[in-house]
Amino acid sequence: MTATALVLFSGGQDSTTCLAWALDRYERVETVGFDYGQRHRIELDCRETLRREIGVMNPIWAERLGDDHTISLSSLGEISNTSLTSEIAIEMEDTGLPNTFVPGRNIIFLTFAAALAYRRGLKHIIGGMCETDYSGYPDCRDDTIKALQVALNLGMEKRFVLDTPLMWLDKAETWRLAENLGGSRLVETIVKDSHTCYLGERGDLHDWGYGCGTCPACELRAKGYQRFVAEQI
Repeated sequence: MTATALVLFSGGQDSTTCLAWALDRYERVETVGFDYGQRHRIELDCRETLRREIGVMNPIWAERLGDDHTISLSSLGEISNTSLTSEIAIEMEDTGLPNTFVPGRNIIFLTFAAALAYRRGLKHIIGGMCETDYSGYPDCRDDTIKALQVALNLGMEKRFVLDTPLMWLDKAETWRLAENLGGSRLVETIVKDSHTCYLGERGDLHDWGYGCGTCPACELRAKGYQRFVAEQI
């Protein structure tokens, strides 16, 4: 039986690394992105370039890479009222979570992904969730993903596998994984062609990629890249 997968592919560093990880393992890999009114919607515009570059750098990956899908979830942005979906400053809330947390986002993403995987005949659903270097989002926790896998399999009478290859990696280790999978060419592609900045800034190209340089996503990515480079010296 052909091993198949669907990657939650936003166009950011983590999801690009996950796509390479999946292409290295599964015989047919499709991708899905979600448009939920995010301020950094420019990440979705990066996806086509990333898919093309990943296919060019490895002929086996090119053969395995299947269709891409984009799902509109505009209602999620309308009810969220977060700094990822509204023009408000990024700050901590009384809950102890940053206001970049979009309640239920990953749960909704994985549920829609499972519905798509059901229709497309795909078994593995791959996401870049991580609880090592992260902002404390509860829907990024390993326990959440495991519980959701059980619920999806019960509710759809399937045997989906939710893979989270970055769950126990910090950002430096994520950069290293990308290098191990695709060498310096994949690292360079992630730097130049992916997007992670919460504010959607594409003005300045830093050594770690494009971004404002000050939002939590940029700071995390930059620090991880610095550690990654330092460990190579």
